[in-house]
Amino acid sequence: QKPILLQGHERSITQIKYNREGDLLFTVAKDPIVNVWYSVNGERLGTYNGHTGAVWCVDADWDTRHVLTGSADNSCRLWDCETGKTQLALVKTSSAVRTCGFDFGGNIIMFSTDKQMGYQCFVSFFDLRDPSQIENNEPYMKIPCSDSKITSAVWGPLGEFIIAGHESGELNQFSAKSGEQLSNVKEHTKQINDIQTSRDMTMFITASKDNTAKLFDCTTLEHLKTFRTERPCKQCCGFSPLQVVLGGGQEAMDVTTTSTRIGKFEARFFHLAFEEEFGRVKGHFGPINSVAFHPDGKSYSSGGEDGYVRIHYFDPQYFEFEFEA
Repeated sequence: QKPILLQGHERSITQIKYNREGDLLFTVAKDPIVNVWYSVNGERLGTYNGHTGAVWCVDADWDTRHVLTGSADNSCRLWDCETGKTQLALVKTSSAVRTCGFDFGGNIIMFSTDKQMGYQCFVSFFDLRDPSQIENNEPYMKIPCSDSKITSAVWGPLGEFIIAGHESGELNQFSAKSGEQLSNVKEHTKQINDIQTSRDMTMFITASKDNTAKLFDCTTLEHLKTFRTERPCKQCCGFSPLQVVLGGGQEAMDVTTTSTRIGKFEARFFHLAFEEEFGRVKGHFGPINSVAFHPDGKSYSSGGEDGYVRIHYFDPQYFEFEFEA
């Protein structure tokens, strides 16, 4: 089937994210624009304007009332999803905001800042029920990460902890109440670029520059599966109950001298249980920087270095299973 092509950014895509119901798709890029689209037909619903630098991350809360964005303009911003006009909160930081997210209840936000300009990497936690924290720009908890900066982070089940991936390839669990490190594993040998959780929050998948994606248990950080590629560059990942999709491709600086065939810019599909590749989808003219499955698992989207977002719907016959009682 022909994909739906979304053209709303002037520069390369940094992250795409569905809301919980899957009717909306949020996209951010290395331009200051935050877009929201109807996922069913690709119509743009609106934009959130206010950032002055590249936007690295985006998240929507449980009931899609608020949108959270983090940017290279040294700010994390909270928006009213419906109107897009009301900037509900503006948190100033010392360096670029790399990752951000709402907890399970939508009351607590976390974001991590980069290690740059003499500042070390921090993970900050704000409780939105206490307006003074936003007004005074004082989080209720701040966790320093001096050894290796955080490159991707997500909330664990019920908002009890966050799972952070580092530049060194390490994975950490940090308590959202005390800030202590609950667990630590190092299954990757290079930087972790992307972390995504399953819909029921029991598992998560990581994509790394070491050309692998790995499946873990959310609570214990037990390593469950490994999906290997020969990708020469960074990867992104997403998964549904049936399958895993990996994106990536050659370094962006080399794309102009490489054909799409050699650059390996396809989205690649792996069986979740058997770890075997069973399909590829072409289309992007550069590396794929972010992928996301629709919550119902019947479509997925990918955002690339070419600035385009592509929504792909699977054939209906793919999901027509018959089960015997």
